[in-house]
Amino acid sequence: MIFENELIKQIIEKYRVIWALGHARALMSWDSQTYMPEEGVRERAIARSMLSVLAQKLILKPEFVELVDKASQIEDLNIYEKGIVRVLQRTIRIMKALPSEFIAEYSKVTQEAMLAWKQAKEKNDYNIFKPYLEKIIELSKKQAGYLGWEEHPYDALVDLYEEGLRTRDVDYILSRLKKEIKRVLDKIMSEKLYPLKHELEEIRYDPKVMEKINKEVLKLLGFPIGKRARLDISPHPFTQSMGIFDVRITTRYEGIDFKRTLMSTIHEYGHALYELQIDPALSTTPITGGVSLGIHEGQSRFWENIVGRSREFVEVIYPILRENLEFIVKYSPEEIYYYFNTVRPSLIRTEADEVTYNLHILLRAELEKLMVAGEIKADDLPELWNNMMEELLGVKPRNYSEGILQDIHWSMGNIGYFPTYTLGNLVAAQMRHHMLRESINISEAIRTKQFKIIQEWQKEKIHKWGKTFAPKELLRRAFGEEYNPDYFIKYLEEKYLKH
Repeated sequence: MIFENELIKQIIEKYRVIWALGHARALMSWDSQTYMPEEGVRERAIARSMLSVLAQKLILKPEFVELVDKASQIEDLNIYEKGIVRVLQRTIRIMKALPSEFIAEYSKVTQEAMLAWKQAKEKNDYNIFKPYLEKIIELSKKQAGYLGWEEHPYDALVDLYEEGLRTRDVDYILSRLKKEIKRVLDKIMSEKLYPLKHELEEIRYDPKVMEKINKEVLKLLGFPIGKRARLDISPHPFTQSMGIFDVRITTRYEGIDFKRTLMSTIHEYGHALYELQIDPALSTTPITGGVSLGIHEGQSRFWENIVGRSREFVEVIYPILRENLEFIVKYSPEEIYYYFNTVRPSLIRTEADEVTYNLHILLRAELEKLMVAGEIKADDLPELWNNMMEELLGVKPRNYSEGILQDIHWSMGNIGYFPTYTLGNLVAAQMRHHMLRESINISEAIRTKQFKIIQEWQKEKIHKWGKTFAPKELLRRAFGEEYNPDYFIKYLEEKYLKH
């Protein structure tokens, strides 16, 4: 048993009710984006709001707070018990800072905003979503005020998604990447090292066929569909963990350009793998689940890009593609590899290649900083978005749906979330570097379908710990360093400039 202290055991026992509420809210969230009828949002918004308030009341009960305070004074706690105290103290601090009426309003507005965003995107009408975004911006500014910050109000929000992250960290990483990405991109484009586009991007497919392919690829990777996992459909692909033994992913089928749904599925698999490989002893405790969105995104980007877009992986899945997609017979594995790795400035973040992807994040982070600082309003966003896209990537959205309305995140109130995507790219490249340094032959493991070698390494270094350590400490323990953009730049150079 990893929990030895009696006081910690008492805390965990009391916490299970709070965990159960989180479990229910997670299931509601998954259902809201998959199977819930549209009108169901009316009652679902109220139910989720009430459960959020109830969870806050339970975690702030004086006797529970007192137990956590008492535990924090104990010097000989083991690493897991210290993790319990750290996570609960942080949660209590956040919950104390946010008034219950704010939590209720935030939950209700975002639940309604998700439906408004969906309708706005479908109808290409920003005005449907704008009133909700105005409310969410104001709520985010209030939230930053309640939580407190030292240098920039954005600090308070990014810390919610990446414990210990600050605006200055985001600025340093993105400014460094901006310069290097533009250098690499210019060389790829000028020397035509990778194709700008591929004719397979225009070929239509049967969604039922692609669903079969996605499931076969997931089976190859060891994804336990039907036992501990599911694959479903949603407007925006996501992963939802109800716990260590129930992790669900979604994808979408657009009927054209099959790599979109395939890469999306592999991406979400990486998220799910993290949750599935957490030590079962942590189940239902405060330290179950991934420690942060940046670390989480590192797992998904590793599987999507470093594994999924590799030559070796294309060779492995080529028979599956050829058997199910009749048009594949015209293309060799090498041609499929270049189709998976087209490089071009594009409008849609989720479809961006790994060279240009972080420029999409830079745009969103800059706009979010301006929003929470009160320097711009919802009315300003479409034009600012379009102008920044042109400056960063040389492309300009033709409509709202491929511009300001393309992401679901702001409708969910997730302002401060986007920088974690770039952190994920850094962590993915960091893991690759340290695997190779430890003589893990990634290419050979993929070629021989020995994915377990990679999975076990990730489990030991990152996954099994759950939230035991804060993100930066976890990286220091695993790799002897924190977030380091150098490995990502080196990875891009090795793959795209020296192929």
